[in-house]
Amino acid sequence: MDMQQMIIAANRAQCFVSPPLSTLIITINTPSLNPNKPSKTPMRTSLSFLRLFRPLSRSQTALFRPLTRRYAAPRFCPSFSRHFSVSSAPFSASAVGFVDEKEREEEERWDFSNNETEAKFVFEDNDGVFADNDMKHLVAPDIEVKELDELPEQWRRSKLAWLCKELPAHKAGTLVRILNAQRKWLKQEDATYLAVHCMRIRENETGFRVYKWMMQQHWYRFDFALATKLANYMGKERKFTKCREIFDDIINQGCVPSESMFHILIVAYLSTPVQGCLDEACGIYNRMIQLGGYQPRLSLHNSLFRALLNRPGGSSKYYLKQAEFIFHNLETCGLEIQKEIYTGLIWLHSYQDTVDKERIKSLRKMMRESGMEEGKEVHISILRACSKDGDIEEAKRAWIKLLGSNDSIPSQAFVYKMEVYSKVGEITKSLEVFREMKKCLGYTSIASYHKIIEVLCESEQMDLAESFMKELIESGMKPLMPSYIKLTDTYLRLNCHDKLESTFLECLEKCRPNRTIYNIYLSSLVKVGNLGKAEEIFNHMGENVTIGVNAKSCNTILCGYLSSGDNSKAEKIYDLMCQKKFEIESPLMEKLENVLRSSRKEVKKPLSLKLSKEQREILMGLLLGGLRIDSDEKRKNHMIRFEFNPSSIPHSILKRHIHDQYHEWLHPSSKLTAGDGDIPHKFNTISHSYFGFYADQFWPKGQPVIPKLIHRWLSPIVLAYWYMYGGYRTSAGDILLKLKGSSEGVEKMVKTLKSKSLNCRVKRKGRVFWIGFHRTDSMWFWKLVEPYILDDLKDFLKAGSETADDCAVESRDINFDSASDSDEKGSSDCSEDVNP
Repeated sequence: MDMQQMIIAANRAQCFVSPPLSTLIITINTPSLNPNKPSKTPMRTSLSFLRLFRPLSRSQTALFRPLTRRYAAPRFCPSFSRHFSVSSAPFSASAVGFVDEKEREEEERWDFSNNETEAKFVFEDNDGVFADNDMKHLVAPDIEVKELDELPEQWRRSKLAWLCKELPAHKAGTLVRILNAQRKWLKQEDATYLAVHCMRIRENETGFRVYKWMMQQHWYRFDFALATKLANYMGKERKFTKCREIFDDIINQGCVPSESMFHILIVAYLSTPVQGCLDEACGIYNRMIQLGGYQPRLSLHNSLFRALLNRPGGSSKYYLKQAEFIFHNLETCGLEIQKEIYTGLIWLHSYQDTVDKERIKSLRKMMRESGMEEGKEVHISILRACSKDGDIEEAKRAWIKLLGSNDSIPSQAFVYKMEVYSKVGEITKSLEVFREMKKCLGYTSIASYHKIIEVLCESEQMDLAESFMKELIESGMKPLMPSYIKLTDTYLRLNCHDKLESTFLECLEKCRPNRTIYNIYLSSLVKVGNLGKAEEIFNHMGENVTIGVNAKSCNTILCGYLSSGDNSKAEKIYDLMCQKKFEIESPLMEKLENVLRSSRKEVKKPLSLKLSKEQREILMGLLLGGLRIDSDEKRKNHMIRFEFNPSSIPHSILKRHIHDQYHEWLHPSSKLTAGDGDIPHKFNTISHSYFGFYADQFWPKGQPVIPKLIHRWLSPIVLAYWYMYGGYRTSAGDILLKLKGSSEGVEKMVKTLKSKSLNCRVKRKGRVFWIGFHRTDSMWFWKLVEPYILDDLKDFLKAGSETADDCAVESRDINFDSASDSDEKGSSDCSEDVNP
């Protein structure tokens, strides 16, 4: 900027700046709503102040001022529904809830399976979001906006210049009040200039708030170019929640977002580790092709494909259809298909329960035709696929190629080879592979121990299995539970009940309680006729919520009572199964009908589904903690989506309890076939009209709100499940509860808590409010909810004591003593509505 431009800018600012421009500090008193009042709090240097009003350079002029008419946005059919979804038969993306940009959970990972065969796909080069490099080449619509010196009124130029200075310096509540005070004269063009100016000086957050304020004014006209430019800036800063908000606004206006917005939003989702963002990225990618008709760039295809393969814990296998869709788009667009794409797709197919051998064969053929050599990952994938159907010839060929490569052989390759031999009944060969692994690698992995014990148990070579189990225990490797379960199950099949009992007691000393092994022991006790001990074990399972009883447990003890002729206890178990809506096995039902007729007791017919009082209170607590309800277009049927963070220890414990509580409501795909498998981190109920009340109260328009009658429902058990699902204990022993909703709803919640003698403070981070209980307040809260906290969670959630784990990382930057805090009165300062 030359001297003449500085003088011009200084003359423009004289009408609202009281100190001379030569001073280094401009001071303001309080945030003034009047541009004619002076300022007296240290703010900016005069150079920074003058920089705000510098004229646009040629490049900036080209960016913000087109030479042609306003950009015309492509439009949908006018009757396009607000809550639309675009799907393609095999490749449609399921709807996933919004995830807040501040919600980052970096807790210590608790891997219960520790299965080495579930390792992530290994790329030959470094992982990364390469689509980020293409963002600068994307074309976005230009914005038409006048400069200040083009405005005819001097007073308008002065007020706009004052707003350009004031707005970036204030938080959301004050910014809205300042804009509301200027509502009489502000027009669409003025607000557009303010938003563009904020983007020019990289105050994009302020620009977003101005944009949201514009939308609430009566004179607002949708500006496609402005919305696109602002969304792109928010996406480039990885603020994907705000970028998605503008994206949805464009959709709701009947317009198709630009290619740049699709691309940037997908990259923003892929660049964050927040749970659920990958599902959102897949949904946006599918709509980019199916709705927008765009052809994504090669880097975007590759980046999304890499993100699918990088899913932890073997969960990548559930994204096979999405990976095939990406591969299909690469083929149809004539883009280069890299070796990692072929290798990764073969890797995904090999993890499926039913392996498509023909598809793997065709992919390998494509690789050879493209001149690509099959690497270590392909050979391991072939071994994994062969281990599921016992194709020993193909496995031998893959093993020979693996030995011939220069790469070291990973431990899971030996495990797959052991499994291939066990499928064809060659147990001796499996043992040889196990010993060969120790010679080649110098160690034996935990997965190989589990596999060899499983193989020996299936062949009923129990002496060898016991010796390997002893060796595994002495090695100190974890976990031991899979092998204990295999041993006890085999003992039950062989009627070795004494060995089963001793193994069960040994397992309890070394491992955490597990329902599967309890059910095996219960079956053993019933089988030998020890009903007194069986009843004791069954009652213990029911009292311990981390173990719990299921349909298998109840049917086992019911069988024992019916066989022994103890009809009164059989009726009690029958009543319990009716209460919990467990299914009674058909052979037992015939015997039970005779017992009930003799006692003149009618057989209860299946009743319509209905939530119990405990289920209703638990559901309300989970909804306050962030549980999602999805509704159909007519809002007649509603589905509850249970989602748990796989990296959270409390969530890993809580999910089994919740799965048991609502088992009769769960969708068939979410139920466990045998009742003993691992509970998934995501499951959902059937779509039912019974949930309409909760959908209307907590998710009325697809967005979370705090019910007006929450003061009537906030019982201790509701608070306890809110804390277990959406709460944290900080390293200092304080308690934080996460809450989504409007400022008015949060204020009502705080008043309700204080009416129960629970003093708290509130802080807002993005779209999430945090309610904090400190020191003695946290102790009072803990005393209230402790009776309803699961026993295994009390050590993680107990207030007033420091914790060694990092379970509160998500909320560690929340300072309730800072100037941005909001208590029950101050929470209304955040007048920017959470759900605009």
